Amino acid sequence: MKTKQLLFAATFLLFAEMTGAQNYQVPVSEKDEKMMEGKFKPTWESLKNYKVPEWFRNAKFGIWAHWGPQCVEGSGDWMARSLYMEGSREYKYHLEHYGHPSEVGFKDIIPLFKAEKWNPDKLVALYKKIGAQYFFALGNHHDNMDLWDSKYQPWNSVNMGPKRDILAEWEKAARKYELPFGISFHADHAWIWYEPSQRYDRLGPKAGISYDGTLTKADGKGKWWEGYDPQDLYAQNHPLSKGSWSDGMIHQQWGWENGACVPTQEYITNFYNRTLDAINRYNPDLIYFDVTVAPFYPVSDAGLKIAAHYYNHNMATNKGRLDAVMFGKILDSEQRKALVWDVERGAPDKIVDEPWQSCSCIGGWHYNTSIYERDGYKSAASVVKLLVDIVSKNGNLLLSVPLRSDGTFDEKEEAILNDFGDWMTVNKEGIIDTRPWKVFGEGPIAESTVPMNAQGFNEGTYNKATSKEIRFTQKDKNLYATVLAWPEEKQVIIKSLAKGNTLYPGKISKVELLGYGKVTFTRTNQGLIINMPDKQTNKIAPVFKIK
Repeated sequence: MKTKQLLFAATFLLFAEMTGAQNYQVPVSEKDEKMMEGKFKPTWESLKNYKVPEWFRNAKFGIWAHWGPQCVEGSGDWMARSLYMEGSREYKYHLEHYGHPSEVGFKDIIPLFKAEKWNPDKLVALYKKIGAQYFFALGNHHDNMDLWDSKYQPWNSVNMGPKRDILAEWEKAARKYELPFGISFHADHAWIWYEPSQRYDRLGPKAGISYDGTLTKADGKGKWWEGYDPQDLYAQNHPLSKGSWSDGMIHQQWGWENGACVPTQEYITNFYNRTLDAINRYNPDLIYFDVTVAPFYPVSDAGLKIAAHYYNHNMATNKGRLDAVMFGKILDSEQRKALVWDVERGAPDKIVDEPWQSCSCIGGWHYNTSIYERDGYKSAASVVKLLVDIVSKNGNLLLSVPLRSDGTFDEKEEAILNDFGDWMTVNKEGIIDTRPWKVFGEGPIAESTVPMNAQGFNEGTYNKATSKEIRFTQKDKNLYATVLAWPEEKQVIIKSLAKGNTLYPGKISKVELLGYGKVTFTRTNQGLIINMPDKQTNKIAPVFKIK
């Protein structure tokens, strides 16, 4: 009897999903922003009709301006959460330079975000010059501030801080330089992310005095923020999640399970409204969510309704052609038919059938002065290693280059970008518009198992690649073999191209080193042995074009 009951329940849930009749714990309201009707419905069965556009398959490399008010203090990513964690590095820095979080919280940092030297046109022009094929801007982060003239969030970049519509200016520059434009949305998790702002010091002279996360609009009388409600920013008028005082608990609750306080319909609907507002205004070619699967899934239907609206809206603006890309993390094989899989700071260890993306950063996600001071940025060579490995497995790399609060990058970042751009200028034909080969590569790392952790987080292994690692791509009947570091030896041996190897049984007529020209080679049972020229064409990685 129990088996029959379980079978009936599973059948009912499948039917409910296919018909769109699934009951969600917190259904979103469409009172203010109606989901656009069209080909796609807010069900997995409907969304699985999605096809990844060819332009994204071909792009391979994008740049992300992960930039907002959390860059002000220069203490790195998640600082607007960490400043409320007593004794943390960010807490100590904030206390010393700005004040105690019971008196001066993150809301008071926002006016200091001026973007006074920000020139989006100049930045996007540089990003395109160094090889970017698409561009992403931050729409909002977990700090919950909207970086546009937001209809549903008063705490936005037009009302305060730079008093500029940041998304509008980024979009204008991206369109000018003919780069597909993406927006990333992260504010759905502000609900649990800001929970430390409900805390208080447990030690010292201010022990027991609440931080400013519990303030309301009434508390603003006579303050700079009079008329604004801090709860529109902090969203903390709710009970704490299970184990909230344990700082790492949020990672276990990122998917809204394991005791996370379930958001209200008002909160979920506000994020839904804001996201549709941005989609309708700026017509992004890509949208990214820093979530497990989709926003608020499976607690709410908000994420699937956003996806259906986005795809239908994109088709309406493109005369029936779907050119949109929406990313989700930790997707199963069925969900990857509906969304594009994003892997954070890492990569799978095999070729993936459907196009996917790895998002990474040369430093921290928000500008971090300590990374600059200790020379902690990824080198251009490290970025190339990641890019080539990812592309060989049918992926794209979205690279964040942190900007300072004023809208500029520092001289160390500039040098990295220039070095990377020099490599791309010569070697991008082995990257852009390519497809994976029969195998993605060879070498000790390629031939080992490299497991991912949650969203990804295994790129450290690939950063260690030496000249023993080779990765393959193909295009126009040409095979490209990239050695992931410049070899010290005078010969490169590619085992996968050995005489008699079934991977490449045909004749090899010509081998070129990109940026140099034709090089001599011999093909033996050991491998394709390529003789390196005396001249080193770059300091990073040689790319061979094999006919």
